[in-house]
Amino acid sequence: RMSALQELQLLEIMCSCFQEQSRDTVRQLMFSALFSLQGNQADESRMALLSKLVSMAVARTHRVYCVRLARVLVEDYCSLVPGSVSTLQNIHSSSPRFCCQFITAVTTLYDLTTEELMPPPELLQMIVSWLQDDAHLVLVTLLNTPLSGSPPISSLDLTPLAGLVRWCVKAPLAYRRDRDTKPALSNGAAGEGEAEPEAGPLFSTLHLSVLQVLMLLPNVLNEKGLFGRLALLQLETLATLTSDLSRLLDQADKHAHGPPGDSHALSQLVLDRLAQALQVALANGALLCSREDLRAICSRLPHNK
Repeated sequence: RMSALQELQLLEIMCSCFQEQSRDTVRQLMFSALFSLQGNQADESRMALLSKLVSMAVARTHRVYCVRLARVLVEDYCSLVPGSVSTLQNIHSSSPRFCCQFITAVTTLYDLTTEELMPPPELLQMIVSWLQDDAHLVLVTLLNTPLSGSPPISSLDLTPLAGLVRWCVKAPLAYRRDRDTKPALSNGAAGEGEAEPEAGPLFSTLHLSVLQVLMLLPNVLNEKGLFGRLALLQLETLATLTSDLSRLLDQADKHAHGPPGDSHALSQLVLDRLAQALQVALANGALLCSREDLRAICSRLPHNK
């Protein structure tokens, strides 16, 4: 049995071989020789190695291709075939590293900017379930990646924390936006696709999980000698988020059809989630900036309670 170091070295060699080989037919032959079934049986050790190889390949690949792969998986297992999401969900136990990269990719893809880029309910439920089972899942790539320098600009983030914070904070306003822009039915009700009632509690649960993960960071970063040196939430990303929130809050005010208290409560929920995420991130080393920097990027937002 190989040691963890030997296994990592073997994965590095295999990954390099596949990346350096330009001919697809040769790649296919190499893959078949390594991982094809022996008779009707799969070699468990080789299948475990294949899962880790896929995770490593995703981590090394340009984010565009990672996001494209994530889109295909979501379409195949969350949209096209009803009930097939359980197949994808089971990956959690067999390859946590792949799941971590998958969450990072889907939170990059589904950025809530349009109705088409809202996460499908099955995907949201699956990710919430994963994090409830194991909050450390979103830190797996960070825990298993040697950090000798700055990662390539084109790569995925080390963790999905920024994307998950964006989901939790923007979700109430994004669902409100989509509801307000749908044509009304003859009875005065909003159009089909009212996912907000089902998604609301899921995003609340997800928000709690994200805060819990942020509180785990001091031990994780100290063990790697990175506390105070590695910002997992970038100020530029947060500036974009606050700009999006400002625009969504303005839209919500302009299209408000219900009592004024409803719009105010929604704004308070969004601002509270943002404030909680920023406070916990700053206190636990995920966000490296001054309070003055934070005030500057939040200056366009309304005051909350």
